[in-house]
Amino acid sequence: MSEVILKGVYKRYGKTVAVTDFNLDIQDKEFMVFVGPSGCGKSTTLRMIAGLEEISDGTLQIGERVVNDLPPKDRDIAMVFQNYALYPHMDVYEKMAFGHRLGKTPKDQIDKKVREAAAILQIEHLLKRKPKELSGGQRQRVALGRAIVREPKVFLMDEPLSNLDAKLRVEMRSQIGKLHRRLGTTIIYVTHDQVEAMTMGTRIVVMKDGYIMQVDTPLNLYDFPKNKFVAGFIGSPSMNFMTANVQGGGFTSTDMRVSPEGVLAQSLRVQEGKQVWMGIRPEHIGLKGYTNIPSGDNNMSGEVEVVEPLGAQTDLIINVGGQSLVAKVDGHVMVNAGDMVELVVDRTKLHAFDLQTEVALTRA
Repeated sequence: MSEVILKGVYKRYGKTVAVTDFNLDIQDKEFMVFVGPSGCGKSTTLRMIAGLEEISDGTLQIGERVVNDLPPKDRDIAMVFQNYALYPHMDVYEKMAFGHRLGKTPKDQIDKKVREAAAILQIEHLLKRKPKELSGGQRQRVALGRAIVREPKVFLMDEPLSNLDAKLRVEMRSQIGKLHRRLGTTIIYVTHDQVEAMTMGTRIVVMKDGYIMQVDTPLNLYDFPKNKFVAGFIGSPSMNFMTANVQGGGFTSTDMRVSPEGVLAQSLRVQEGKQVWMGIRPEHIGLKGYTNIPSGDNNMSGEVEVVEPLGAQTDLIINVGGQSLVAKVDGHVMVNAGDMVELVVDRTKLHAFDLQTEVALTRA
């Protein structure tokens, strides 16, 4: 079993607390992603799991063992770093075999493990090359291969794709996903890129300022964020937020009257007369006359400030009563900056958050 359990884990640097009361149960064979902005504590948490940072308080269990006091080499983990850490004087074969040679594994077993890992990653033809002869994507695969050869209980990956160009990142996301399915090993993956997190993780930990903000599946994070931070961090472009008054069970402000449907309509009854954050994703806003979203008590009007044509879609930045929002519309809609437009929103996709605590008031 390669379950990883963190209970009440803290990391302190003097008076600075980098990670606070971190509690998480990572299941055997799960692909868990830590995501959040720079400085949120995700890499620090990964390094504590790896044994590269000491745990200030709490317990860390890998499999059946509490490993707080074990050195990295005894934790049965393998780590893939951002910079790949490849020795310049070794060829690919030597690098992948290095860990087992230190352990005095028989040569025929080492050779078998190296060639199996190279076949999985399709780098058999690179085994005799040195790092200077490899592209960025090839170096990344070699770093993965070195980790595979070790046959660890847990793979730890700290932003391994951040040095690659956009096209190669997409390709390697797919490769790592296939690798996880083939090996059936637990993977803990750190990234600041929410698209990477959404496309790779079976579950995602969203962090901010050393705290866990939410742990959930990608779709639940998107559909049911527990707070305004998660709602704004997950999704691209990010969710629109507008301050609005609650009147008659709906949201009102200058140039806006929107009444939600479903559970959120009931939740707003106790907010009557209060001001809240209304949230709506850009893909749930349509241009009146050019959308399938039913028109009704869900209209907004505003002035187009910026038009960003992206081919299949166009992103519009619109001023609605002094507040800016982004709408995704069909790429063939002819709209210019300065145009006044009528918008409709999907009443079943609205969100609301407390103005002070920023906790979700339940989605529509």
